[in-house]
Amino acid sequence: MFCAAGAVAGGGIVGYGNAGAKAQSLSESITDAGKGESNGGDSFLGTKKVRVDGHSVNVSCSGRSTGRTPVVMLMAGGGDGLDTMAGLQKTLSKKARVCSYDRLGEGKSDKPKGTQTVDDSGKILTGVLDRIVGDGPVVLAGHSMGGFIAARYAPDHRDRVKGLVLLDATIPALTAGINKAIPASATGAAAELRDQTIAVNKGQNPEKFVIDDGEVRSAGSIPVRIVKHESQYSEVPDYGPALERMWADGQREWLALSPRSSISTAAGSGHYIHVDRPDIAVKAVQRVTAQAAAHQ
Repeated sequence: MFCAAGAVAGGGIVGYGNAGAKAQSLSESITDAGKGESNGGDSFLGTKKVRVDGHSVNVSCSGRSTGRTPVVMLMAGGGDGLDTMAGLQKTLSKKARVCSYDRLGEGKSDKPKGTQTVDDSGKILTGVLDRIVGDGPVVLAGHSMGGFIAARYAPDHRDRVKGLVLLDATIPALTAGINKAIPASATGAAAELRDQTIAVNKGQNPEKFVIDDGEVRSAGSIPVRIVKHESQYSEVPDYGPALERMWADGQREWLALSPRSSISTAAGSGHYIHVDRPDIAVKAVQRVTAQAAAHQ
């Protein structure tokens, strides 16, 4: 699912746009340092461009690592740059080192040269983590498509990913789900929503990212916190209940990531849980980070 403020405002289940009006600027609260840490990572503070696989990737880091506490990597939703995670990053960085980055095609990072898959996006994430975390542990906290990428990445990187927080992550089988929830006979806004979602999933988005349906694979016995929205689909009332069931069922599928997975609903929130209910998002990340640190 790519992101926007309204359910039918752009292309996809909650549209494809950005939450820029809700985002804070990181530049006022963090400055550049740039010294290496003991785990081999770069301990810079602030925002800088790093080279990853021939691309320029915009990365922001704040806070300091303490003891064996994992570094938290925040991953924004599709259509959003790292600024949309600024408020969450600023709060979390009071107790831990927290970073975020613009994926290719988003924010101030380079444009992708062609269609991207989960593996392609994973290579960029690996390069960013190599640079800022080194061989140290990390907790991935992703919103929407950022959560989808994090959940697909973790099973193949158990050596470094020690916890996951999924904030209304795109569900594992969105194309099948949207086709079931909104039938071909639908017209008007519902039909537009279905068609936009399918087009976005095929790569018609700034990241040229293809969102393929697939089964959930285990990421090991790591702590996983899944938080879903309370209400999102009022703009398509005829199909709203079916879309809510689709989304809730898909969120429960992510429980298969780990025997230590848990799920909850963020009361009073729409898709942007970290904006609507930042207290819930902060608590989820801090809890998973503490659990991950305790098992190091």
